[in-house]
Amino acid sequence: MKCTPTLKTWTAALAVALPLAVAAQGSPAGVWKTIDDKTKSERAQVRITESGGVFVGRIEKLLAADAKQDAVCDKCSDDRKDKPILGMEIIRGVRKAEADNTWDGGTILDAAEGKVYKVRLQTADGGKKLEVRGFVGMPMLGRTQTWIRVE
Repeated sequence: MKCTPTLKTWTAALAVALPLAVAAQGSPAGVWKTIDDKTKSERAQVRITESGGVFVGRIEKLLAADAKQDAVCDKCSDDRKDKPILGMEIIRGVRKAEADNTWDGGTILDAAEGKVYKVRLQTADGGKKLEVRGFVGMPMLGRTQTWIRVE
């Protein structure tokens, strides 16, 4: 059977794109819907990006019904003090850890409280979920939220 150039082109494109898409699903990079671990309600969408092996996350959209789109982080005590929460970098300095599907070494900001915690990220459910653990000292002393991948 003779393949048409169009079929060859599509086959080559899929051969390149499919492994990249699968690899991206195992990474925390992407857009995530945050779910409050106490109320189980949607709070925000966070876009996590990677540059030079370092991951950062910014609030892209506020989803809570009571969210003020022009809110600022008046409780923050670092360079984010009195800056808009929308667009704010809340995850900083995260790198791939030795363990599978785990990234750590950075920090996460609880913008509602203005507190900064150490953070560990672990992908789950084939990259569809992200376990975000904020803690002080060691991971045992913290709490975990499960975020849902949007894209």
